[in-house]
Amino acid sequence: MSDKNLMDQEEIYSKVLRAGRRTYFFDVRSTKAGDYYLTVTESKKFTHDDGSFHYKKHKIYLYKEDFTSFQEILNEMMGYIVDEKGSEVISERHQKDFKKEESEETSTENIKTEDTIEASTESFTDVDFDDI
Repeated sequence: MSDKNLMDQEEIYSKVLRAGRRTYFFDVRSTKAGDYYLTVTESKKFTHDDGSFHYKKHKIYLYKEDFTSFQEILNEMMGYIVDEKGSEVISERHQKDFKKEESEETSTENIKTEDTIEASTESFTDVDFDDI
């Protein structure tokens, strides 16, 4: 590979966002004409039954002429989600250490039911549906 091609592949500026099993890479790269564009790569780790692992990657390329429209739609979509569902991350409820805030009106019957459910689920394996 020539030095010019190698330079075209070089990142100009990069940031990494680690988010659980996913990692997002934001890379500014240069076109052959010397202009800049953005690549966003999602990398997700998958583990095989034998303990070995591999990564699946998905990449988008975003060019300057699309920045304004892309940003407007992205902001609109994120705003819609927060307006409709709030900022609470519902998936946190499914983590082992999640503690539900109890209301003051919890009856003895509800406590017995929760204890029974908790006791009956202790023998189950925690399943992360992202693995499927």
